[in-house]
Amino acid sequence: MTKTPFDMPTRRAFLAGTAALAATPAIAQSTSSDGTYEVERDLSEVVRRNISSFRTLDWQPYFSNTRNGAILVDISSRALHYWSEDQSIYKLYPSSVPLSEELTRRGRTSVVQKVEGPSWRPTPSMLRRNPEWPEYIGPGPDNPLGTHALYLGWTYYRIHGTHDTRKIGRQSSNGCIGLYNENIAELFAMAKVGTQVLLI
Repeated sequence: MTKTPFDMPTRRAFLAGTAALAATPAIAQSTSSDGTYEVERDLSEVVRRNISSFRTLDWQPYFSNTRNGAILVDISSRALHYWSEDQSIYKLYPSSVPLSEELTRRGRTSVVQKVEGPSWRPTPSMLRRNPEWPEYIGPGPDNPLGTHALYLGWTYYRIHGTHDTRKIGRQSSNGCIGLYNENIAELFAMAKVGTQVLLI
């Protein structure tokens, strides 16, 4: 086979690239059982990256059926999953979660009320922790519940929107689950009173 002038630079570039790659520090990756992967640089520095936190899930491990629809909130991955009753719709939303384990409630409940333009009153324990807070905020841009709220069967617990988008994806609430306003509006339209809710 005859080499053209164009073959030589390509071959040289390939050989130079291979040599440069061989000279770089060794990088190893391995997946661990906790759903993270480990990156070792120079076989000394270890960095963990979460690869499983925001992923789609099947409803079957969590619910026996999807009657009235089903909402799963995964506190550790800060994600809310929704399945419609006929399972034709599946949604996955990033969420805010409670600030601490003491404020976190897990278990089964359901949507008991839906409110568009909710008003907000801090709970007695919130006022004890934060006496400077107002006792009431009406609907609007200052309302911590955003544009829509799904009230749960547990007193004081809601799935609601937020005007403060910095809170999403963080431990930032006093017990509720927060979504972007556009996401809670979409979920609000699909969920109904009686929709199953599980927080894990």
